[in-house]
Amino acid sequence: MIKVNNIAIGFTGNTIFEDVNIIFNRDDKIGFIGRNGSGKSTFLKLILGELEPDEGVIEISKGYRIGHLEQHIKFSHDLVLDEVCSVLSEEREYETWKGEEILMGLGFSLEDMLRDPNEFSGGYQVKINLAKLLLAEPNMLLLDEPTNYLDIHSVRWLKKFLNNWDGEIILITHDRDFMDSIITHTLNIHRGNFKKTQGNTRNVHEKIALAEEMYEKTRLNEAKQREKTEEWIKRFKAKASMAKRAQSKIKLLDKQDKKEKLAQVATLDFEFNSLPASGRSNLTEISNLTFGYDEENLIEKLSFEVSADDKVCIIGRNGKGKSTLLKLVMGDLHAKEGNIEVHEKTEFGYFGQMNIDRLNPNLSIYEEMQNAAPTISQTAVRRVCGNMMFSGGLSNKKISVLSGGEKSRVMLGKILLQPANMLLLDEPTNHLDLESCESLLGAIKSFPGAVLIVTHSEYFLKEIANKLIVFDDGKVTVFEGTYDDFLRKVGWSDEQ
Repeated sequence: MIKVNNIAIGFTGNTIFEDVNIIFNRDDKIGFIGRNGSGKSTFLKLILGELEPDEGVIEISKGYRIGHLEQHIKFSHDLVLDEVCSVLSEEREYETWKGEEILMGLGFSLEDMLRDPNEFSGGYQVKINLAKLLLAEPNMLLLDEPTNYLDIHSVRWLKKFLNNWDGEIILITHDRDFMDSIITHTLNIHRGNFKKTQGNTRNVHEKIALAEEMYEKTRLNEAKQREKTEEWIKRFKAKASMAKRAQSKIKLLDKQDKKEKLAQVATLDFEFNSLPASGRSNLTEISNLTFGYDEENLIEKLSFEVSADDKVCIIGRNGKGKSTLLKLVMGDLHAKEGNIEVHEKTEFGYFGQMNIDRLNPNLSIYEEMQNAAPTISQTAVRRVCGNMMFSGGLSNKKISVLSGGEKSRVMLGKILLQPANMLLLDEPTNHLDLESCESLLGAIKSFPGAVLIVTHSEYFLKEIANKLIVFDDGKVTVFEGTYDDFLRKVGWSDEQ
């Protein structure tokens, strides 16, 4: 059990939060939500002892072990399986089978387990760290965006694993469906205040909005009443017969707390800049597309069309060709065989996983966005900066100091500045907070043009897909219909 008593912390004179009191009980599985920058990561560091609070104390039961997902990559063994099993104590040295099961659930083959962990991509190396954490079996798991580098199969496996987890969890994730399927309680930071409630994240924000609406109505009513009282005092305090009553009213006003108007909370509020489509013609037509590296083909004889209002989701395991398909459509890669015909009036808006790395670290947010659309007015660029939660002086921050989520918002902002009728989005939710993902989802759903999106979020899939490109069982196929239709009629090969 963990007790947080009157915790307060701040940096450079700014209070992050104060007077925080929370109890984490046995079997609590907590969904931790709040805007980027609200203090979630700071709070986790306090629990881990990586930061000391300015005030208060955190009480942790003796012998209680807390494990968290390390983003720092440092391996000390030559084989993946040995690296993962290095967390086993002498009493558990015969439980290497558990390590194998966890690695397989995260998408590693038996051959992969016998490779050097340093040979893998950054995403797979984070998976290795996740496997080590799960195998260590601490009392509490602190998971900060554990699905960022997982494909849909690994996410579904991890969901089942955590539902069966015999211990406590504090989970931060942008994937609402993933979070709500696991948690027993929601812990929300809003305006520096922590509130733990039973149940999942559904209706949490609606309740907050309702409470703030009631607060504003009460504030306005109290302000009107105060104004009337002040007018009465001003009118009658000079009269001897009313002086005593006036003084009583003055004292009453002095004792009353004056409610301040709530500051506006920054939100990701935008819509994609849509360009009229080309009538009834398809924006893109792919026929018999084949692509691969060396002798191995990732895509073979794939054919599909993207009409003016299609929402096409590309799904499947990592490393099988999903991002490659977007690059082929964009023209960044060229097919071995087949054709990709792009209508002459098709204009792409492209968000690629690796495009974030192409941001110029020496430029400010404003300068980076302005470079994307040099003919757009300064006012329009500033407006988009504000829509991406970089209002005022924040737009002058250098790219080099931005977090992953902030860089993602810069990339999305650059797309907004350029009119498009077909969006190509490669896992755009990575590094965004849950609220920003909801805003992005709303923008995608309302976009009148076509969308071709790679995503591992089943929540997004169920909300937007009317067509699927499925990488599964060593091949790529097209499914006409929703994700729920796909699960019901076809399903994943490893669950059949």
